Amino acid sequence: MKTKLVGAVLLWVLMNASVSFAQEAPDLFQGYEGEWNHVSEQLVSLAEATPVEKFTWRPATGVRSTSEVYMHIVRANFLMLDAIGPKMPTDLKDGMGTAVTSKADVIRWLKRSLEAVKEARAAETPADLQRKTKFFNTDTTVDSIFLRIIVHNNEHMGQLVAYARVTGVVPSWSK
Repeated sequence: MKTKLVGAVLLWVLMNASVSFAQEAPDLFQGYEGEWNHVSEQLVSLAEATPVEKFTWRPATGVRSTSEVYMHIVRANFLMLDAIGPKMPTDLKDGMGTAVTSKADVIRWLKRSLEAVKEARAAETPADLQRKTKFFNTDTTVDSIFLRIIVHNNEHMGQLVAYARVTGVVPSWSK
């Protein structure tokens, strides 16, 4: 049932969203940094446009609320960075994904995690990016971890756009 609901929401979003990429996304197609800037700006913009009362909204029982999706992104960003060097912030505690629900706190954590990824990526040399590492018992490279981070953030951006549309929030870039 949850899968059908989420699928229906995403289909509705795709059918009703009109975005002109040429007008709204000058960073697109400009490599990792451009793509990272794009998804980061969209995540923050959408969080800021979402009314406080919508941060507790969830599409169904047992599905992450709006604030929980943002905090999942935060935790995953720091978790993946931790796997390649930058350590998990000591003030990011277990359980914060459901405990941090205020709009201001969620946005503060979101911005912090997005900036941490940006800074970590900028500090890597081409040789550093090819360094071998393990993530979830899988052999990979630092570059692949950064790719996973950007894909993960975009995946949840889509989810958050669906949440926004269902709750009457229009993303600023599609107005």
